[in-house]
Amino acid sequence: MQNLAELVPVQAKAAPDAKSACILPRESLSRLLGALVEAGYVVMGPQVRDGTIVYDRLASLDQLPSGWIDDQTCGRYRLERSSGTALFGYTVGPHSWKKFLYPNPQCLVTSERLKAGFAPKASDASQTRHAFFGVRSCDLHAIEIYDRIFLQGPYVDSTYKLRRESCFIVAVNCGRASGTCFCTSMNTGPRAASGYDLALTELPANNSYRYLAEVGSARGAELLAGIAREPATQTDLEDAEKLLAATSAHMGRSLDVRGLKEMLYRNFDNPIWDRIADRCLSCANCTMVCPTCFCTTVEDTTDLSGSRAERWRRWDSCFTLDFSYIHGGSIRVSTKSRFRQWMTHKLAAWIDQFGSLGCVGCGRCITWCPVGIDITAEARNLQCSEMIAPDQSSRSNHDSSNA
Repeated sequence: MQNLAELVPVQAKAAPDAKSACILPRESLSRLLGALVEAGYVVMGPQVRDGTIVYDRLASLDQLPSGWIDDQTCGRYRLERSSGTALFGYTVGPHSWKKFLYPNPQCLVTSERLKAGFAPKASDASQTRHAFFGVRSCDLHAIEIYDRIFLQGPYVDSTYKLRRESCFIVAVNCGRASGTCFCTSMNTGPRAASGYDLALTELPANNSYRYLAEVGSARGAELLAGIAREPATQTDLEDAEKLLAATSAHMGRSLDVRGLKEMLYRNFDNPIWDRIADRCLSCANCTMVCPTCFCTTVEDTTDLSGSRAERWRRWDSCFTLDFSYIHGGSIRVSTKSRFRQWMTHKLAAWIDQFGSLGCVGCGRCITWCPVGIDITAEARNLQCSEMIAPDQSSRSNHDSSNA
């Protein structure tokens, strides 16, 4: 059987050399933002709202969270002012980029009543070309997972395909990790390895910041060609490497993925699931903030006259009772069964379905759980329980779809 560690996405991209990287002064970022707008993109980027970092339309560099950092731990998120003016000193907030690529809600089809029958019409996908500004490596891997699910399977999601192909991505390498980050355990960060058009590393420089820029695509190179820049020096590259190494060394969490899939399958009946269920509220926060969760439901609506009907797709969650409802009732009636399904699917069954883990180590599910359930801690508890009492892992093989 293939080792789980071999299925985790690998950070294959090495450090850039001076020939493939350049330095952008801070004022050049404004020109970069303007160039994206001139190219016809609607730029979406991070900004402070309601005490969090959210992603929304970005019209000016002044909207970026200059001087803000985040304090995250189990069930807790706070923004704090730092002593500097870094534009990307935070990590991630409750939003992920799926809100633009896989929007909620989305109208799938409309139907108009005619004299004889109905005339259905598929809703036109948005023609908006988005540029994502400030995408972290963990979220790049989440988008890669979405690409595999919606573009590479037997059924291609046409609306996702249109949005994805027109999307320009400016990634940002992480200069710090939050208390719930564990991307190094998943090999998904802190360096952006692929999937971007341009990647930036924010480097301190004389009470200000400079930006090491790397090109990831032809259109990225084309856009950068019109931006004022300087050649990157060996010192610049070394400073970037030290920054990323420090980030990797200060992850707030860790997850041992060795044998994780098989361990979860063996522990279907472990009493630890009951202890987790005693705390879990089935609120679905973890799935709503997760950048890889994609479960949906479909709703049909009509107007009062009955002349027009619409079918809408909305985000849903395996934590809701109705999600597993079939004729006769719900398959997973207990909180225990729903939490076990989520965690086992994310860290085990996802591999069987899609060839990789369904977790990118962003830590959002830990931060935004109201009762502070930590997926890394619970995985560790299950692993430790096997070492203490291996005979308690009674089921070695089961159908994970019924977990």
